[in-house]
Amino acid sequence: METPDVGIPPQLARRMSMAEQYEYLHTRLTRRRTLVTAGAVAGGLLAGCSTASGSTTANAAPATTTSRVRGSAIRPFGRHLAFGSDPKTRMRISWQVPFAVKRPFVRVGLRPDDLGRRVEAEVRALHTPGVQGVRSAVEQYYVHAALDGLKPGTTYYYGVGHDGWDPVSPAHRSTIASFRTAPATPERFVFTAFGDQGVSTSASANDKLLLRQKPALHLHAGDICYANVNGTGTKSDGYDPRFWDLFLKQTESVARSVPWMVTTGNHDMEAWYSPEGYGGQLARFSLPDSGFDPHHAPGVYAFTYGNVGFVALDANDVSYEIPANLGFTQGRQTRWLDRKLGELRAAKGVDFVVVFFHHCAYSTSQHASDGGVRKEWLPLFAKHEVDLVINGHNHVYERTDAIRKGEVGRTVPIGASTDPTRDGIVYVTAGGGGRNLYSFPSGVKDSYEGHVTRHDAVKTFHWTKSHGPSAESVEWSRVRYTGFSFLSVEAEAGTTPRLKVSALAQSGERIDHFEVRRGG
Repeated sequence: METPDVGIPPQLARRMSMAEQYEYLHTRLTRRRTLVTAGAVAGGLLAGCSTASGSTTANAAPATTTSRVRGSAIRPFGRHLAFGSDPKTRMRISWQVPFAVKRPFVRVGLRPDDLGRRVEAEVRALHTPGVQGVRSAVEQYYVHAALDGLKPGTTYYYGVGHDGWDPVSPAHRSTIASFRTAPATPERFVFTAFGDQGVSTSASANDKLLLRQKPALHLHAGDICYANVNGTGTKSDGYDPRFWDLFLKQTESVARSVPWMVTTGNHDMEAWYSPEGYGGQLARFSLPDSGFDPHHAPGVYAFTYGNVGFVALDANDVSYEIPANLGFTQGRQTRWLDRKLGELRAAKGVDFVVVFFHHCAYSTSQHASDGGVRKEWLPLFAKHEVDLVINGHNHVYERTDAIRKGEVGRTVPIGASTDPTRDGIVYVTAGGGGRNLYSFPSGVKDSYEGHVTRHDAVKTFHWTKSHGPSAESVEWSRVRYTGFSFLSVEAEAGTTPRLKVSALAQSGERIDHFEVRRGG
């Protein structure tokens, strides 16, 4: 199997900081070791890696001569699920193949030995021209199937295939997986969340621990794969699309059974595909089409599961820190958000509204807080009494007190309860998904469950539109943890609905917990 060169191309190195060069080299070395191991175990390219045009391996034909590759040799990989606009009746199944295939499909049924329903799938081919760090063009093939008309609260079994590869054949039955639709009426469920994952042993470890929580769904707050090294949203960024192959293989153990609901971070702006950089996301993911413009802002959508309404946003549209896509929706996303929050708050059976996006509204770590997010969206969160806001971007765990009108409305110590109708909103930065970790400002100590330190004001900053970072001293930073971690949230319905929010370290140790109750 061909592996990329480990060094940094000189043209790329000149545009990178020392920290970015270190991370680039670290990731490339990790990727090279992963590719060599994957080649030894899985038999090379046909086990799941995409091809560079004209390149060959001992087991693969050139991408330009895919007709020479039999369908029986092309193994699907990287399965990942997402809900459709109604999680009770709609599921989207996506996967990847290393070459173009004929007549792809999904088999689905109520038992693993009876996949009688066959649904046609579509191939979305993604061509990446030669970019810095990749010697030639890369062809990738993503496959998607829409399952509609499903029964609520039901476990389904499925297998993916194409001409020459049938998941019900004895040789491929081990690839059959399952998923469960949302219940018809609200009941207790768990969802998990993090951002800033990437490809690493830490990311894989988080996935394994996450799966043990038995979540009904997972929220990914952006910066999914880090194929884009710099994350400025321009063609001068360092970029290697083949990282997506590794990411989808890494995540498959969870995402094949847990809907992986992603939104768009700054590293997910890939300028080589479309003006706003989302052609890659449109090729790789099938997300709910419930947003204001699914074809140009795929990371913006809403859905309801049980008694919780979820809203995914694209903060690149309002970010002052990273302005590549600032204002690209011309205010349409924000107007849609106002309408959608109003609809969810008025909807029968919806007790809680959870919003997730990438850039932080409130954080004290390396990227700090984004003034554009604060200006455009926080008034709407307050207006509609959003119950919980989840961000990534800063590669730490940090949780605020309840914030009302920009200040602490109520302190929320570890283990406490809060009421958004009275106290304000708690903001959680869950950026410990697997990428290299950040730190907090000099002299600011971690403070988490079992390791609580004195609560002092933190000197940090927020990003302004015209003048860059602006210093501020804040009281709202309640819990801080510099380690890999994720959120696990238990949603309860009934006479006393509540969100029981926990944060877990990669060791499995709980580092934070609190409850959200409305009007109690």
